[in-house]
Amino acid sequence: MGMSSVRLQKIIAEAGIASRRAAEQIILAGRVDVNGETVRTLGQKVQPGVDRVSVDGVLIKAKRKLYIAVHKPKGYLCTRKDPFERRTIGDLLPAEWSHLASVGRLDNDSEGLIFMTNDGEFTLRLSHPRYAVRKTYHLTVEGKTDESIPHRFKSGVEEGGERLKAVSCRVLSTNNTRTVLEVVLVEGKNRELRRMCLALGLTTLRVHRVKIGPIKIGELRSGKWRTLTEAEIKSLLSPV
Repeated sequence: MGMSSVRLQKIIAEAGIASRRAAEQIILAGRVDVNGETVRTLGQKVQPGVDRVSVDGVLIKAKRKLYIAVHKPKGYLCTRKDPFERRTIGDLLPAEWSHLASVGRLDNDSEGLIFMTNDGEFTLRLSHPRYAVRKTYHLTVEGKTDESIPHRFKSGVEEGGERLKAVSCRVLSTNNTRTVLEVVLVEGKNRELRRMCLALGLTTLRVHRVKIGPIKIGELRSGKWRTLTEAEIKSLLSPV
Protein backbone atom coordinates (compact mmCIF):
# COMPACT_ATOMS: atom_id res chain seq x y z
CA MET A 1 0.00 0.00 0.00
CA GLY A 2 1.09 3.60 -0.54
CA MET A 3 1.64 6.29 2.01
CA SER A 4 -2.05 7.26 1.84
CA SER A 5 -3.29 3.90 3.15
CA VAL A 6 -5.11 3.89 6.50
CA ARG A 7 -6.43 1.22 8.83
CA LEU A 8 -9.76 -0.31 7.93
CA GLN A 9 -11.35 0.48 11.29
CA LYS A 10 -10.50 4.16 10.83
CA ILE A 11 -12.35 4.24 7.51
CA ILE A 12 -15.40 2.69 9.16
CA ALA A 13 -15.25 5.13 12.07
CA GLU A 14 -14.86 8.18 9.84
CA ALA A 15 -17.90 7.12 7.85
CA GLY A 16 -19.89 7.47 11.08
CA ILE A 17 -20.84 3.80 11.28
CA ALA A 18 -19.18 2.99 14.60
CA SER A 19 -16.36 3.97 16.91
CA ARG A 20 -12.95 2.51 16.11
CA ARG A 21 -13.27 -0.07 18.87
CA ALA A 22 -16.73 -1.09 17.73
CA ALA A 23 -15.44 -1.17 14.13
CA GLU A 24 -12.85 -3.75 15.20
CA GLN A 25 -15.63 -6.01 16.45
CA ILE A 26 -17.54 -5.54 13.19
CA ILE A 27 -14.43 -6.62 11.26
CA LEU A 28 -13.84 -9.66 13.49
CA ALA A 29 -17.47 -10.67 12.98
CA GLY A 30 -16.87 -10.90 9.24
CA ARG A 31 -19.27 -8.10 8.37
CA VAL A 32 -16.76 -6.09 6.34
CA ASP A 33 -15.74 -6.61 2.70
CA VAL A 34 -12.84 -4.91 0.92
CA ASN A 35 -13.03 -5.02 -2.87
CA GLY A 36 -15.54 -7.87 -2.60
CA GLU A 37 -13.51 -10.01 -0.20
CA THR A 38 -14.49 -10.51 3.44
CA VAL A 39 -11.95 -9.33 6.02
CA ARG A 40 -11.91 -11.03 9.42
CA THR A 41 -8.57 -9.90 10.84
CA LEU A 42 -7.42 -6.55 12.23
CA GLY A 43 -4.56 -4.50 10.86
CA GLN A 44 -5.50 -4.39 7.18
CA LYS A 45 -5.02 -1.04 5.49
CA VAL A 46 -6.96 0.42 2.59
CA GLN A 47 -6.65 3.43 0.32
CA PRO A 48 -9.53 5.91 0.64
CA GLY A 49 -11.13 6.62 -2.72
CA VAL A 50 -9.46 3.55 -4.28
CA ASP A 51 -10.52 0.49 -2.29
CA ARG A 52 -14.23 -0.33 -2.03
CA VAL A 53 -15.26 -0.98 1.57
CA SER A 54 -18.69 -2.27 2.53
CA VAL A 55 -20.33 -3.14 5.85
CA ASP A 56 -23.16 -5.69 5.80
CA GLY A 57 -23.16 -5.41 2.01
CA VAL A 58 -23.59 -1.63 1.95
CA LEU A 59 -20.81 0.45 0.37
CA ILE A 60 -19.58 3.11 2.76
CA LYS A 61 -18.42 6.58 1.89
CA ALA A 62 -16.12 8.68 4.02
CA LYS A 63 -17.71 11.85 5.33
CA ARG A 64 -16.41 15.11 3.96
CA LYS A 65 -14.17 16.66 6.57
CA LEU A 66 -14.97 20.23 7.54
CA TYR A 67 -12.76 22.77 9.29
CA ILE A 68 -14.47 25.97 10.35
CA ALA A 69 -13.12 29.05 12.15
CA VAL A 70 -15.73 30.83 14.28
CA HIS A 71 -15.57 34.13 16.14
CA LYS A 72 -17.53 33.08 19.23
CA PRO A 73 -19.40 35.94 20.92
CA LYS A 74 -19.84 36.21 24.66
CA GLY A 75 -22.89 34.32 25.90
CA TYR A 76 -22.60 31.26 23.64
CA LEU A 77 -21.84 27.77 24.94
CA CYS A 78 -19.31 25.48 23.27
CA THR A 79 -21.61 22.48 23.10
CA ARG A 80 -23.84 20.87 20.46
CA LYS A 81 -27.03 21.00 22.52
CA ASP A 82 -27.96 22.58 25.82
CA PRO A 83 -30.73 21.06 28.00
CA PHE A 84 -31.72 24.57 29.11
CA GLU A 85 -31.95 25.76 25.48
CA ARG A 86 -29.31 28.43 25.91
CA ARG A 87 -27.49 29.70 22.86
CA THR A 88 -24.71 27.45 21.57
CA ILE A 89 -21.89 27.97 19.10
CA GLY A 90 -23.70 25.62 16.73
CA ASP A 91 -26.47 28.23 16.39
CA LEU A 92 -23.99 30.37 14.44
CA LEU A 93 -23.50 27.72 11.73
CA PRO A 94 -25.72 26.35 8.94
CA ALA A 95 -28.20 23.72 10.16
CA GLU A 96 -26.57 20.98 8.06
CA TRP A 97 -23.39 21.37 10.11
CA SER A 98 -25.06 20.47 13.40
CA HIS A 99 -22.76 17.42 13.68
CA LEU A 100 -19.61 19.55 14.01
CA ALA A 101 -17.93 19.75 17.40
CA SER A 102 -15.76 22.50 18.84
CA VAL A 103 -12.01 22.02 19.13
CA GLY A 104 -11.47 22.72 22.81
CA ARG A 105 -13.60 25.22 24.68
CA LEU A 106 -14.17 28.88 25.40
CA ASP A 107 -16.34 29.42 28.46
CA ASN A 108 -19.71 31.15 28.20
CA ASP A 109 -18.32 34.58 29.14
CA SER A 110 -15.25 34.36 26.89
CA GLU A 111 -15.09 35.18 23.20
CA GLY A 112 -12.87 34.88 20.19
CA LEU A 113 -11.42 32.31 17.80
CA ILE A 114 -12.48 28.68 18.00
CA PHE A 115 -12.53 25.89 15.43
CA MET A 116 -15.38 23.50 14.59
CA THR A 117 -14.78 20.18 12.84
CA ASN A 118 -15.85 16.56 12.31
CA ASP A 119 -12.22 15.39 12.23
CA GLY A 120 -11.34 13.70 15.52
CA GLU A 121 -7.61 13.59 14.81
CA PHE A 122 -7.56 17.32 14.05
CA THR A 123 -9.29 17.96 17.38
CA LEU A 124 -6.76 15.80 19.23
CA ARG A 125 -3.76 17.49 17.60
CA LEU A 126 -5.00 20.96 18.52
CA SER A 127 -6.35 20.31 22.01
CA HIS A 128 -4.10 17.73 23.67
CA PRO A 129 -1.36 19.30 25.85
CA ARG A 130 1.34 17.03 24.43
CA TYR A 131 1.15 18.85 21.08
CA ALA A 132 1.62 22.23 22.82
CA VAL A 133 -0.41 24.27 20.32
CA ARG A 134 -0.25 27.88 21.46
CA LYS A 135 -3.42 29.87 22.02
CA THR A 136 -3.08 33.64 22.27
CA TYR A 137 -5.51 35.76 24.28
CA HIS A 138 -6.07 39.44 24.89
CA LEU A 139 -6.99 39.57 28.56
CA THR A 140 -8.52 42.75 29.97
CA VAL A 141 -8.38 43.22 33.75
CA GLU A 142 -9.58 46.00 36.00
CA GLY A 143 -7.25 48.81 36.99
CA LYS A 144 -3.56 49.48 36.44
CA THR A 145 -1.63 46.30 37.18
CA ASP A 146 1.60 45.88 39.05
CA GLU A 147 4.74 45.59 36.88
CA SER A 148 5.31 42.09 38.26
CA ILE A 149 2.07 40.67 36.83
CA PRO A 150 3.49 39.41 33.48
CA HIS A 151 6.26 37.60 35.33
CA ARG A 152 3.77 36.06 37.74
CA PHE A 153 1.67 34.74 34.85
CA LYS A 154 4.79 33.15 33.37
CA SER A 155 6.10 31.73 36.65
CA GLY A 156 2.71 30.18 37.40
CA VAL A 157 0.16 30.09 40.22
CA GLU A 158 -1.60 27.43 42.28
CA GLU A 159 -5.39 27.40 42.03
CA GLY A 160 -7.88 24.65 42.77
CA GLY A 161 -5.12 22.11 43.30
CA GLU A 162 -3.61 22.75 39.86
CA ARG A 163 -0.52 24.56 38.63
CA LEU A 164 -1.54 27.18 36.05
CA LYS A 165 1.16 28.76 33.93
CA ALA A 166 1.40 30.95 30.84
CA VAL A 167 4.01 30.49 28.12
CA SER A 168 4.31 34.26 27.78
CA CYS A 169 2.63 37.43 28.98
CA ARG A 170 3.11 41.09 28.14
CA VAL A 171 1.25 44.35 28.67
CA LEU A 172 -0.42 45.73 25.54
CA SER A 173 -1.96 48.81 27.14
CA THR A 174 -2.72 50.15 30.61
CA ASN A 175 -4.36 53.09 32.36
CA ASN A 176 -5.97 53.73 35.72
CA THR A 177 -9.18 51.85 34.82
CA ARG A 178 -7.99 48.81 32.87
CA THR A 179 -5.02 46.86 31.59
CA VAL A 180 -4.88 44.68 28.47
CA LEU A 181 -2.46 41.76 28.57
CA GLU A 182 -1.44 39.41 25.79
CA VAL A 183 -1.23 35.93 27.28
CA VAL A 184 -0.17 32.72 25.52
CA LEU A 185 -1.28 29.32 26.87
CA VAL A 186 -0.74 25.75 25.70
CA GLU A 187 -2.61 23.53 28.16
CA GLY A 188 -6.11 24.97 27.91
CA LYS A 189 -7.32 23.98 31.35
CA ASN A 190 -10.88 24.84 32.33
CA ARG A 191 -11.32 28.63 32.75
CA GLU A 192 -7.54 28.86 33.07
CA LEU A 193 -7.10 32.60 32.56
CA ARG A 194 -9.97 33.51 34.88
CA ARG A 195 -8.58 31.21 37.56
CA MET A 196 -5.10 32.73 37.20
CA CYS A 197 -6.58 36.19 37.62
CA LEU A 198 -8.44 35.03 40.71
CA ALA A 199 -5.22 33.67 42.23
CA LEU A 200 -3.42 36.95 41.46
CA GLY A 201 -6.19 39.14 42.86
CA LEU A 202 -7.16 40.54 39.45
CA THR A 203 -10.71 41.28 38.28
CA THR A 204 -11.33 39.87 34.79
CA LEU A 205 -13.22 42.16 32.43
CA ARG A 206 -12.74 40.36 29.12
CA VAL A 207 -11.16 37.19 27.72
CA HIS A 208 -10.70 37.34 23.95
CA ARG A 209 -8.83 34.61 22.05
CA VAL A 210 -7.17 36.14 19.01
CA LYS A 211 -4.94 33.34 17.70
CA ILE A 212 -4.65 29.53 17.64
CA GLY A 213 -1.26 28.30 16.47
CA PRO A 214 -0.44 30.43 13.42
CA ILE A 215 -4.10 31.28 12.64
CA LYS A 216 -5.23 34.78 13.65
CA ILE A 217 -8.81 35.89 14.12
CA GLY A 218 -8.07 38.77 11.75
CA GLU A 219 -11.09 40.50 10.26
CA LEU A 220 -13.55 37.75 11.22
CA ARG A 221 -16.36 39.59 12.97
CA SER A 222 -18.07 38.41 16.15
CA GLY A 223 -20.71 35.78 15.42
CA LYS A 224 -19.33 35.03 11.94
CA TRP A 225 -17.50 32.00 10.55
CA ARG A 226 -15.30 30.99 7.64
CA THR A 227 -13.77 27.75 6.36
CA LEU A 228 -10.07 27.12 6.91
CA THR A 229 -7.93 26.84 3.79
CA GLU A 230 -5.88 23.73 3.05
CA ALA A 231 -2.72 25.72 3.74
CA GLU A 232 -4.08 26.80 7.14
CA ILE A 233 -5.03 23.23 8.06
CA LYS A 234 -1.55 22.01 7.14
CA SER A 235 0.08 24.81 9.15
CA LEU A 236 -1.95 23.84 12.22
CA LEU A 237 -0.93 20.18 11.93
CA SER A 238 2.74 20.85 11.17
CA PRO A 239 5.25 20.29 14.01
CA VAL A 240 6.33 23.51 15.71
